[in-house]
Amino acid sequence: MNYLLKGVRAIDPAIGLDATRDILIEDGIIARIDPAIEPAEDMIVLDRSGEIAIPGLVDVHVHLRDPGFEYKETIETGTAAAAHGGFTDICSMANTDPTTDEAALIDYVIDKANEAGHCTVHPSGACTKGLKGEALAEMGDMVAHGAAAFTDDGRGIQDAGMMRRVMDYAKMFDKTIMSHCQDESLVGGGQVNEGPVSTRLGLAGWPAAGEEVQIQRDIALSELTGCPIHIQHLTTAKGLDLVREGKQRGAKVTCEATPHHLVLCDEDITATYDTNLKMNPPLRSRADNAALIEAVKDGTIDVIATDHAPHAAFEKEREFELAPFGITGLETSLGLVNTYLVKAGHIDYDRLVELMCINPRDILRIPQVTLEVGSVADITVFDPEKTWTVEAQDMYSKSLNSPFIGYELVGKPTDVFCKGVLTLEEGVVVAH
Repeated sequence: MNYLLKGVRAIDPAIGLDATRDILIEDGIIARIDPAIEPAEDMIVLDRSGEIAIPGLVDVHVHLRDPGFEYKETIETGTAAAAHGGFTDICSMANTDPTTDEAALIDYVIDKANEAGHCTVHPSGACTKGLKGEALAEMGDMVAHGAAAFTDDGRGIQDAGMMRRVMDYAKMFDKTIMSHCQDESLVGGGQVNEGPVSTRLGLAGWPAAGEEVQIQRDIALSELTGCPIHIQHLTTAKGLDLVREGKQRGAKVTCEATPHHLVLCDEDITATYDTNLKMNPPLRSRADNAALIEAVKDGTIDVIATDHAPHAAFEKEREFELAPFGITGLETSLGLVNTYLVKAGHIDYDRLVELMCINPRDILRIPQVTLEVGSVADITVFDPEKTWTVEAQDMYSKSLNSPFIGYELVGKPTDVFCKGVLTLEEGVVVAH
């Protein structure tokens, strides 16, 4: 099927493009991109005047929960949520049941995602068998079957020697290790950021140092092994300084921040004990929050990723200490970034594309796409001025554990092309 996008503001900093253009998509490929293209009978015309078209959004950190926890999310519902949020590509985490630590599980995720047809899923493989940190997983076999990266996200690798062996092995395949930096001996039973808020609420504190000591460790091990390291969901000002220093030394280190850590802080957790504000790592101080925004602006943070972590209502509707960590994020990410970073004057759309399109592809070692003739048509179209309210009934995710329900945001995805296939049209996920 051939599509003609009319009147979009096409933005792609990789090729220096920021101009009003018509984009013709033929057989999944961008065939023409010109100031004006006359429609033909074989074209489906989508007039998107005033909207923005960018290379497809990529999320490097998504929990699809499938296999094993399908009551929280399935690959079908999770990828539909991704398309609804404007994403063409996502990277799934390995903390499933069974753990995604062998080739058969990589095949399972890819096959199920292809069957759903909503977006492209690049599974991560576990670094260690069963995420236990005791024995290397079959990394080479998983790479051969399509694993894009490796991570023991959800727990993190506690033993430095094991992390070194993981990096030594991953380097052979030019794969990035994505690290959940959490020293369990320091974190213990922490529930929220250690500080005045944890004291006031009477909840066990989670010290920033529990994250920072492993950031420092993993950068040092990356320098030792030459393996690229990607720090997941970084939350602290000192952690950012460690990444900055590493980058200045030439270390192969990148890092991500989540929209919720950029928008919220621990002071947003009140005496209502809203478990939708319980996440791993926890919301940090207002000062950490401000430092994250500065790091997005100055280039220290490479990627904005959601850490989409669905949980069933009955799991979250419990005492704060008993509720699981995590929130959903795929369907609110672009709106939050547009509202709180772009519209607030912190970044421009070129920087948004770097954070959410270009850099994630580099980290996952997947081909770049561009808004130029000959490129695969992975395209996200959004209305930068559309004001909308986050409503539970509008979400495609199977779980609704979002602290942003009820928020008024500016900027909403309208259309998504994934490999030239229309997966979102006028804000509605297209069934295939």
